[in-house]
Amino acid sequence: MDAKILMVIVGMAAVTYFPRMLPLVVLSKIEIPPVVLRWLGFIPVAVLSSLLAPELLVTGQRFDVSLSNHYLLAALPCFLVAYKTKNLFYTVFTGMACLVILTRLWG
Repeated sequence: MDAKILMVIVGMAAVTYFPRMLPLVVLSKIEIPPVVLRWLGFIPVAVLSSLLAPELLVTGQRFDVSLSNHYLLAALPCFLVAYKTKNLFYTVFTGMACLVILTRLWG
C-alpha cells in the first residue's frame, strides 16, 4: 500500500476519533450540574424539529399548511404513532403508508 494512502487513512481515523473521544474523557472527570443535563436533554428534540419543520411546512419556497401538503398530512399520524408506541419501525411504516395513500388519492 502506498504511504500516502496509509497517511490519509490514519489522518481520517484521527479526525473522526479524537473529536468524539476528547469530550467524553473531559466530561467524565467533572460533575455536570443537573440544570445543564436537563438542558442537554432538549438538544435531540430541537435538532429533529429544526430538520423536520422546513420539510413539512415549506413547499416550493412558500409556507404551506394546506390539505394539498401530503408530507404534513402524513406526518400527523406519524407523530401519534411515535408518541404512543415509541417504535421507529411503526412510525416509519405509518409515514410511508400514509404518504402512499395520500399521493394515490389526491395525486
